[in-house]
Amino acid sequence: MGSTSDKIKGTANEAIGKAKQGIGEATGSDRMKGEGVVQEVKGKGQQAMGDAKDAAKDAIDRAAAAARRAAE
Repeated sequence: MGSTSDKIKGTANEAIGKAKQGIGEATGSDRMKGEGVVQEVKGKGQQAMGDAKDAAKDAIDRAAAAARRAAE
């Protein structure tokens, strides 16, 4: 999975998690609030994974560019 799809899924899970928490709060459902918290945390993790993939790609690109310059 690419970094962009990780970030999109993360944003969606975070939003759905927050919505579930709000519904749980409004209806008094501890179960729904709990599910919302779990889903929100999952979304934050997915976004972090996307950020890490971007950082790794950037580091690899910089290293490759430096190696090309050194070879010239």
